[in-house]
Formats: sequence, structure tokens, C-alpha cells
Amino acid sequence: MAQADDDQVPSAQGRDAEQRAAPRFTLLIRAAKLIVDGESEFLCVIRDASASGLKIRLFNALPAHRELAIEMSNGDRYPVEQIWSEGEYAGFRFVDDVDIERLLDESHGTFPKRQVRLRIHLDAILHSGGEAVRVSFLDISQQGACIESDKWLLMNELVRLETGVMQPIYAKVRWRSHPRYGVLFEQTFKLDELAHLTASLQPSDHPDAARGGREGSGGESFGGERFGRR
Repeated sequence: MAQADDDQVPSAQGRDAEQRAAPRFTLLIRAAKLIVDGESEFLCVIRDASASGLKIRLFNALPAHRELAIEMSNGDRYPVEQIWSEGEYAGFRFVDDVDIERLLDESHGTFPKRQVRLRIHLDAILHSGGEAVRVSFLDISQQGACIESDKWLLMNELVRLETGVMQPIYAKVRWRSHPRYGVLFEQTFKLDELAHLTASLQPSDHPDAARGGREGSGGESFGGERFGRR
């Protein structure tokens, strides 16, 4: 899963404080999310980690902030401080002591082996059974979403979601707890597509995030890698 590495943190001026004595682990790709001031959420990729800090690949410029935390796909959250930034990469230091083995092992926690979900603010029109009703997205991942709908939906029902910020989404209902429903997309998002889309759908007091979406996305695709099942 990971291999020890001692050459991941650049030695440029201004990064001396980020040079970590603890053993580092190079991760090919580990999706996570950065939480800004407890509310805005930005998809990212952890590229190496140690008990003292992380090197992260960002898809969007982070807005001005007071607090940062990194949250793994299993729900474990760790407060961090940004130490350096260069292009699409940034270095972060853990605020508290961290069990690095636990951080790297996502088979435990509240949501073991689950895809990263990002909270968003997005309304949509849902087409179901000849009706068109307004719904709201509560969160989204590469392969599905949680929506809120006043209309009762059937299990395994195929629906169409139109948002105005991306192409129509076809999805099947996989769970329900009315008025909340979990849907599984027929066509999944690439990681960079989801990152650009969700950055543009964060609270308006963090307007600095780059906008983007499934249409016309030109970011790095990581070979079209799609992370597990929702």
C-alpha cells in the first residue's frame, strides 16, 4: 500500500520547518478532502504522509482561512496547518499527534472503505415517472450522491437529474430515508472533474475556489482512475 520514502519534501527556501524527521510514506493516490473553517470542502490527493505532516496535491487554490482539517474517506479528521505551497502541491503539519498507521489504514472508522463525499449547495430538477420536481444535493462522490426530495422515489428507480452546471445525470435509487435518498450514477466522475465541480459549489463566503465541472474539464485525469464503490 505504501513504501518508505525520504525524498518527497522539496528543500527550497522557506520549507525548512516542514522537513520531517518522521518516516514518510509515498502514496500513489489517496483521495481525501480539505475542510476550510469547518464548512467548505475541497477534494485533494495525499501524495506522502508522516506522523508530523502531509504533502497534498490540490485541484483548486485554497481560499483565505482560519482553520484547516484533512478528512479521510472513512470520516477520520485531523486538524492541520499549511506550511508551504508550490503550484498544485502544498505541505501541511498536523496540529496534534497522529497515529500514521491508523491514518493510512482506512478499513476502520465510521465509514470504512467509503468514497470521499463532499457537501455541496446545489439545486436540481429530478425527472421521475413523468414528473419533474425540485430536489437538493446534500453531498456527492465520484459514483453517487445524497439528495433531498419531497417526491417519494422507488428503490432502484432510474431518475434524471438536471442541474444547469453539468450535463444531465442518470442515476438509480439505492437507499432511501424519505425525504433523503442515495443515488448511484450511471456514469461516474473522474477525480479532477469532481474536484473542480464541487469547489464551485461551496459556501459563497469562500469565493476563491476555481470553477469547473464535467463539461469541458481539462484537468489531470489520473488515467481515469475511479476510486472503489460508493
